[in-house]
Amino acid sequence: MLFFQIVKAQYNFTKVNDWLDNNIEKLGGHAVLMIYKDGQIIYNHSVNKESEKRQRVKEMIAKKRGITINKKDFSENTKERIASCSKWLSAALVMTFVDEGKLKTTDSIGKYLPIFSQHGKGHITIAQCLSHLTGIYQPSLKEGIKNITSLNTMDEAMQFFATQPMEGEAGKTFHYGNIGLQIAAAVIEKISGKSFGILFNERIAKPLDMQQTDFGKSKIPLAAGGAYSSAKDYMNFLTMMLHKGTYNGKRILSEAAIAEMQKNNITEATKIIHNPSVNRQTAYGYGVWIFENNKHHQSTTISSPGLFGSLPIVDYKRNYCFFLMAYNINNKGRQENYQDLKQIIDKIVGD
Repeated sequence: MLFFQIVKAQYNFTKVNDWLDNNIEKLGGHAVLMIYKDGQIIYNHSVNKESEKRQRVKEMIAKKRGITINKKDFSENTKERIASCSKWLSAALVMTFVDEGKLKTTDSIGKYLPIFSQHGKGHITIAQCLSHLTGIYQPSLKEGIKNITSLNTMDEAMQFFATQPMEGEAGKTFHYGNIGLQIAAAVIEKISGKSFGILFNERIAKPLDMQQTDFGKSKIPLAAGGAYSSAKDYMNFLTMMLHKGTYNGKRILSEAAIAEMQKNNITEATKIIHNPSVNRQTAYGYGVWIFENNKHHQSTTISSPGLFGSLPIVDYKRNYCFFLMAYNINNKGRQENYQDLKQIIDKIVGD
């Protein structure tokens, strides 16, 4: 209680509360926002104004997926699908293998997955997979997910990807989607002999105390968008990123790995096939968008927004991070609203 009173006295979050109240319908009727700075959570607030109809629908969907929810509760512990926020988690998992020397981002995928070499795609690198620069044709998001989930094994998925046509040159063609990270997931499965889900739990979830975060129960985990998490769990991941790879004194990723993940891989010569309008950024690292750079071209604000409205932010310049958990497929006006939120928080807690 004393801690809360000190934090409350130091910061005035009235404008953040107002933003949440004014935008709650656009966020799907409920939302949780957590902000971390200087070694502590300085803001944790949830708003729940879901209609009874929306709550019933959500409860039915959760039941089909084997998830138990309390329809009256929406807090930092609520487990929800986070869509493309998953990309950041998956990229970090791959980088644990790089840290151990079991994998190089310059390695070609054909080294681990010969099926791609058999179809003339073995030269594609791990770095290109993590940056959506494979050049392999990708259909619409809905069709792409269906293509993966209709199969039974990761090997079947790789066989399917390997036979797809190229839509551009690898390394020079950006298409934000699912294929690259799924290939990277298959590579680390081959290296380790373990499933992607087990690897994620052992190397990311457990060390970061992410007790409610996993990639579901599907036959083929969707590395680019299939994770479920809570605001509290994801904040643990963000604080690790903010502290350049450490969490509660434990080293999860090396500083070199963090720096490589946040290096922009898109140049003026890159052909953009698909860049989701909700982001509007033209800088991308490994599983993460780069929102802001400093004069030395180092990434200072990074993010990996989800399709349903969840927004993770790490701001190195102002030394804080935040996570907004939301769930609404309608993204109309989302970019502008989220920019407003970021600016409000910057003014309150920024240095």
